Amino acid sequence: MITGRQVRAARALLNWTQERLAEEALVALTALKRLESERGLGVHEGTIDQVRRALEAAGILFIESGQGRGVMFLNETSGTETRQGRGRRVRSST
Repeated sequence: MITGRQVRAARALLNWTQERLAEEALVALTALKRLESERGLGVHEGTIDQVRRALEAAGILFIESGQGRGVMFLNETSGTETRQGRGRRVRSST
């Protein structure tokens, strides 16, 4: 299961606001705020899954090892596509 700390880190890597992530994940902003809360407020498992899927679709990899948890942003190495706008893939000019 992903943590609120991982979600905040993933948003930072993507430079997304809470509003953007809530929109991409199709979840209520208040639910996302609860998920990201330091107080560990309860959130429905379905909400967590939708947030995880939206972040993974944007290129985030959730990592868990014996040393802890984290996130990684997977850049496309081909350079032929970039993510712009609200979840659309477009060809880059470079």
